[in-house]
Amino acid sequence: MKRLLSIAALFTLALLTACANKPQLMSPASSGKSASSNYPTIERPIAGCAAGEKPFDCDRRAILAMLGGYEVLFKFDETVILMPGYERKNPKRSMGFEYIVLVEDAGRRISLQHILVMGNTVTKHWRQDWVYESPKRWVYTGNQHFEQQERNPAEIPGTWTQFVYEVNDAPRYSGNGKWNHRYGVSTWTSERNWRPLPRREYTKRSDYQLINAENRHTITPQGWTHEQDNTKVIRTKDGKDKVLVREFGFNDYRRIGGFDFEPARAYWEATSGFWATVRGRWDNIFATHGSVTLSVTPGDETFNMAVLDLADEYRKNPQLDIYQTRLDDIFSKFVNVRASASVNRPGRSYIARTNHTAPIDLPHLSQ
Repeated sequence: MKRLLSIAALFTLALLTACANKPQLMSPASSGKSASSNYPTIERPIAGCAAGEKPFDCDRRAILAMLGGYEVLFKFDETVILMPGYERKNPKRSMGFEYIVLVEDAGRRISLQHILVMGNTVTKHWRQDWVYESPKRWVYTGNQHFEQQERNPAEIPGTWTQFVYEVNDAPRYSGNGKWNHRYGVSTWTSERNWRPLPRREYTKRSDYQLINAENRHTITPQGWTHEQDNTKVIRTKDGKDKVLVREFGFNDYRRIGGFDFEPARAYWEATSGFWATVRGRWDNIFATHGSVTLSVTPGDETFNMAVLDLADEYRKNPQLDIYQTRLDDIFSKFVNVRASASVNRPGRSYIARTNHTAPIDLPHLSQ
């Protein structure tokens, strides 16, 4: 039964991916409603930053405004062709319902967990952590390798680092940036950063290896948005990068009423202790070793399924001590702290920068 539950959760993610390859949107099976905004929008005033307020306090308010229940539309369109002979792929559209719960608020560190609700299936989705004036961060360097790097002290003041994590709390990408509250609107814009292929791509394509991206989060009266300025990059065997095509991503989180997000809240209440242990393991790995290579191939969900299986078991029998050995076995199989991945060092130096200047081996990647 536990295996069936995890398969159902991963099937939900795969279904979102499959629907992303079609122009129409997907409707949740349980609601009987179409994806054409039948649930009412809940609007709230945008606070921005009032005269005399500390920017830090305004930043925190903007981050915490992302909490709640949303109907999410995911849209991705390839735009500028950068390689001769390439043809744009079809636009990708999908939708889902997500509940975003507060994991931690420690002042200078805020953690938000996304939980996907589709029909009768609840799936732990991605997580975003925000750290104020972080002195270091891990970065993706290619070949499933993540490396912790120190930041330039002169570039740290006033910045928030966003760390984005996978379904199993493995690292995915991170970026530094500042919140801007001009005109009463709160927007955070990242520096450009590297990330691995997203799920919507790695199950379908093998013609490129990385994405070079700039992210923008904006708080709106209806919820919030996530814009992505992506460039798809081919990394050759000799470590050289060739740009393929640009892509614009637009994820619209619309705050809604009338949808039952209680299953998401119940899931998190029942499993948060387990996931705290998993997060602790990842934190310890980077604190101890400074880098990690995932022993997985794109599209292989075995690692995700193994951790989700244990979360399902914990939900039924919440005794952490009986799962520690199995977590040890899972991490020893899929998480390699000894391997030295082959990485593109020019790309690595580019990631550490906080302006929008492109690396030497890439053209200017403007919005």
